[in-house]
Amino acid sequence: MIHDPNDSGLPDDSPTPASAAADQPTGNEANTLYHRRIRSFVTRAGRVSTGQRRALDEFGPRFVVPYAPQQPDWTAVFGREAPRVLEIGFGMGATTAEIAAQRPGDDFLGVEVHEPGVGALLKLVGEQSLTNIRIIQHDAVEVLEHMIAPDSLDGVHIFFPDPWHKARHHKRRLIQPKFVALLVSRLKPGAYLHCATDWQNYAEQMLEVLGADPLLENTADAYAPRPDYRPVTKFERRGLRLGHGVWDLVFRKRGAA
Repeated sequence: MIHDPNDSGLPDDSPTPASAAADQPTGNEANTLYHRRIRSFVTRAGRVSTGQRRALDEFGPRFVVPYAPQQPDWTAVFGREAPRVLEIGFGMGATTAEIAAQRPGDDFLGVEVHEPGVGALLKLVGEQSLTNIRIIQHDAVEVLEHMIAPDSLDGVHIFFPDPWHKARHHKRRLIQPKFVALLVSRLKPGAYLHCATDWQNYAEQMLEVLGADPLLENTADAYAPRPDYRPVTKFERRGLRLGHGVWDLVFRKRGAA
């Protein structure tokens, strides 16, 4: 769901893997999150490299959790009981792998629909011997609805979602009130939601939407300093050199931690 969080090589203004929310009407609107379904991605063709294919074959059986419309036993899936963080749209996975390496006591569940990104993260998992990552290759909305229990997550990461920068496309952005309400319902009281974007207009919308949710409270007066665990990507460093801004937003679910 990242328009370039992990250096996917796509043009800066193109919709990118797993970061865009696209309107998809369904046959039974009463059973969907929206009247016009918001999805966590847009479909893009992508070539799987030899190394990514090898990683998919070697590590996929252990680290990829098949989508199913039911809640798995996540303690059994990870092999332990630990704080659990969901990342929606990890792109090519470099940020996810770095955070997981920094925080070995936490478990990370990455949701990404695009196979090259899944293969790239699995390659990093193998190279770095990471054991605290699991992946679901599916739409994040359905994963949240069916595979994640209410009040079960310790954190959610959404880094650089597609900004849909044209005004007429803003309705396609992922961070919308109903989607945020679904996210919040899956957070434990005291758990955090961390979003980041390099589009000021989207940052302003995120601040408005997150601030309007009655169950969320901002950890900062407005935008938060970048938490130490979120690495600065190559794309981000390039943008900062050019004078572009980056905005982090860190909110917590109200209630006892």
